[in-house]
Amino acid sequence: MAELNSSPQNGGGKHKRKKINARVDLTAMVDLAFLLITFFIMTTTLAKPKAMDLAMPDDGGDGMPVPASRTLTVVLGKNNKAMYFLGELKNPIIAPSVTDFSANGIRRAIIEANKKVHDGSGKSMIVLVKPSDKSQYSNLVSTLDELAITGIQQYAIVDIMPADVDALKQKGI
Repeated sequence: MAELNSSPQNGGGKHKRKKINARVDLTAMVDLAFLLITFFIMTTTLAKPKAMDLAMPDDGGDGMPVPASRTLTVVLGKNNKAMYFLGELKNPIIAPSVTDFSANGIRRAIIEANKKVHDGSGKSMIVLVKPSDKSQYSNLVSTLDELAITGIQQYAIVDIMPADVDALKQKGI
């Protein structure tokens, strides 16, 4: 509300200008400002969610068989460790090795295996990611990030086999 306060000053017969003290109550304006701020905070998005595109195949078919010499398997274990091997577990081209999720870990392993596959067959490598029951979701995301960084186009997230679990136990992860 707006108020006007005036105080007459009659000092001895001279006519002086009347001094008007104006006082404006800004309570309504402050209320309106807080309502607008609250409205804009509630209606805007602060950060847009980030999502990775992942195309999953249909469950209907077996697909085309892929030679084991082109397949790198990454088995995710506990304690932020992963085991990888090229080929089949029984007869690997690159023996099962344990690594971590750093740039010198899984990224280097993917790059080296991709070079070996490309030099040997001239075709691209296929990566199978097998998360175990003891692995963390962030390890799966880190592995998918590393596949995107290294430019691997063909990869799949598959169920872990009992032989892979036994190999993880032998390696202590």
